[in-house]
Amino acid sequence: MQAERSIYLASRSPRRRELLAQIGVRFQVLAFRNIPETDPGLDESVHAGETPRLYVERVARAKAQAGWQRVEQRNLPRAAVLAADTTVAVDEQIFGKPADRRAAATMLAALSGRRHQVLSAVALRYESQLECTLSISEVEFRVLCADDVRHYVATGEGDDKAGAYAIQGRAAQFIAALQGSYSGVMGLPLYETAQLLERMGAQQERRR
Repeated sequence: MQAERSIYLASRSPRRRELLAQIGVRFQVLAFRNIPETDPGLDESVHAGETPRLYVERVARAKAQAGWQRVEQRNLPRAAVLAADTTVAVDEQIFGKPADRRAAATMLAALSGRRHQVLSAVALRYESQLECTLSISEVEFRVLCADDVRHYVATGEGDDKAGAYAIQGRAAQFIAALQGSYSGVMGLPLYETAQLLERMGAQQERRR
């Protein structure tokens, strides 16, 4: 069914585009005129008392809502809007995108030799319907020495990544163990995404 339907992808991430294409989903990228950090509909700051799960689900929903508003504002052809958000958590502490490379080095040092969670939420909005699903993976890093961290940070690969690393890139050499969804750690859990699209499509068919 995914191959027969076209959706909007509310994301600039080339990784999410590649992953959607991998499972045969037809999509159009819904470009945002503003960068996410300045868009009032995309508040990515962590709220007081917010757990990693509540945080990532809220942000994914907000992105889908903001995307749907653009569909309406621009009078675009009606189609579901898919959005996602990914964060890293250590002992309930949220590691988002590093503010700079010093922050990236601090994050990587904190991940060294221990397990952490990667939470990826996917939200789908169509008309008044909004659904969200969540993937939680456990990732274990080997012990990183100072040179490991310095050399990796210098590549710039982790500049815009939650937790300051990309599992599909050079950081793969740091991963000692992974339990969960590899695609979820990349930024879009494919099983959960496919299930969400199937549910939404089935509900739309029943309403016809």
